[in-house]
Amino acid sequence: MTGSAPTTTPTTGWGRVMRRKPVSMLNAESGTDSGGSELRRSLGVFRLTMIGVGSTVGTGIFIVLNEAVPKAGPAVVISFVLAAITAALTALCYAELASTIPVAGASYTYAYATMGELIAFVVGACLLLEYGVAASAVAVGWGEYLNALLGDVVGWQIPVALSAPPGEGGILNLPAAVLVSACCLLLVRGAKESATINAITVCIKIAVLLLFVAVAFTAFRAENAQPFAPFGAAGVGAAASMVFFSYIGMDTVSTAGEEVRNPRRTMPLALFWCVVIVTSIYLLVAIAGIGAQPWQDFEGQDAGLAAILGNLTGSGWPAVLLAAGGVVSIFGVTLTTIYGQTRILFSMGRDGMIPKVFHTVHPRRRTPVRNTLIVSLFVGLLAAVVPLNTLANLTSMGTLVAFTVVSAGVVVLRRTRPDLERGFRVPGYPVVPALSIAACVYLISQLPWTTYLMFAVWLGLALTLYFTYSVKHSRLATVDLDA
Repeated sequence: MTGSAPTTTPTTGWGRVMRRKPVSMLNAESGTDSGGSELRRSLGVFRLTMIGVGSTVGTGIFIVLNEAVPKAGPAVVISFVLAAITAALTALCYAELASTIPVAGASYTYAYATMGELIAFVVGACLLLEYGVAASAVAVGWGEYLNALLGDVVGWQIPVALSAPPGEGGILNLPAAVLVSACCLLLVRGAKESATINAITVCIKIAVLLLFVAVAFTAFRAENAQPFAPFGAAGVGAAASMVFFSYIGMDTVSTAGEEVRNPRRTMPLALFWCVVIVTSIYLLVAIAGIGAQPWQDFEGQDAGLAAILGNLTGSGWPAVLLAAGGVVSIFGVTLTTIYGQTRILFSMGRDGMIPKVFHTVHPRRRTPVRNTLIVSLFVGLLAAVVPLNTLANLTSMGTLVAFTVVSAGVVVLRRTRPDLERGFRVPGYPVVPALSIAACVYLISQLPWTTYLMFAVWLGLALTLYFTYSVKHSRLATVDLDA
C-alpha cells in the first residue's frame, strides 16, 4: 500500500515507543470491511446517536449547572456556547477519523495509528480518567435527585451520611454505588439491550427537560440575569472548562466502532446529530434556568432543576416529574459512560497495553464481562467517596487532552495516509482542526491548578505502567508491520 509504515517494528530507543499501528491491521482486527467483529454489530444511526446523547445530556444540565453558575453568573450561557463551539469543531475531526478507522478505542486508537504507541497510551490514560471519573461524577449527582424524588413522594430521604461522599458531609454515597451496580448488570447482558434501555431513558430525559423549559419560561425575569457577567471573562472561561466534560458523548459514539452496522456512514451521522441535539437542549435549559431564579441561588442547591421547579410550583407534580426524570436520565448517562470505558480497555487489552483480561469476551453474550465488572467496581468506589466538583474538572482535563489529539490526528493522517478510504472529510481543512486544537487548549488553560496537579499524578502513574509493562507486552513488539 502507498504511504505505508516501516515493514518491521522498531525494537530500541525512541522508535520503539513511537511505533504506529497500521490502519490496515486495525480495520482487519475489527472486521470493518468484512462485516465481522469480536463484538456483536447491532447498532444503527438512531441507537448510536442515543448513546451519544445519553452519555451527554444529564451531566452538564442536571448536575453541573449548579456548580458552573456560581463561577460565571448568568454568563454561564456563554460558557455553554464556548463549549459547544469547541465540541462542534472537534466533532468534525472525530467524524473523519471515525469513518476512516471505525474501531473500538476511539481517540486512543486514532492516536495509535497517527502518532505512535507512547502518545496513544497517554491518550488511553486520559480516556480512562475521562470515562471513569465522568461516570463517577454523574453517579454522585444521582443521589441528589433520588433524595429529591423520595422527599416529594414519600416525605423521607436517605440520610446525608449515606448519600454524600466525605468532604460533603457524608461517609459514603450509597446511591451512587447502587446505581453503578445496576448499570454493570445491564452492560453484562449486551450492547443492544443496553442501547435500547438507554434510548428509552434519553426520550424520557428530553421530555422532562422540555417540561422544565416550558414551566421555567413562564417565570422568566430579565433582572435575574443581572449582572450578566459578575466575574468577567475569567469566570466564563472557568465555567466553560468545567461544563465541557458534559460533551464526552462524542467520544462515546466513537468507542462503539466495532458494534455498529455500516460504521463508515453510521458514525459520522451519529456524531453530527449528537452535537446538534445536545447543544440545543443545553442552551434552552440554561437560559430558562437563569431566567427563573436569581443566579446567586444556584450555589449549594442540590438537584438544581427540580429545586427550581419546586420553588416555582410548590411541591406540585412538575417538580416530582423532573426529579424522576433526573433519576432516570442520570442512570442512562452512567450506563453509557461505563460502556465507553469498557470499550477503551477492550481495545487496549487487545493491543497488549494492559492485561488481556480486559480483552476477554464472553462466548455467548459477546461482551467483555470481566472488563465490565472491574470498571464498575472502580467507578462505584470513586463515586462513593470523591466530591463532585473535583471529579468534573478532572474529567474535563482528560476529555480536552483526548480531543486535542484527535484534531491533530486528522492532520497527521491526511499527510501520512492520503490514500485511505474516508467516509467523511473535515470541511475547511486544515483551518477547522487548527481551530479545534486552539479551542481545546484555551479551555485547558482555564482549569484550576489543583486539576493540573492531580492530572500530573495520574499521568505519572500511567507512564510508570507503560514503561514497566506495556512497552514489553505490546502486540507490536512481536509482529512485523506492512501498513
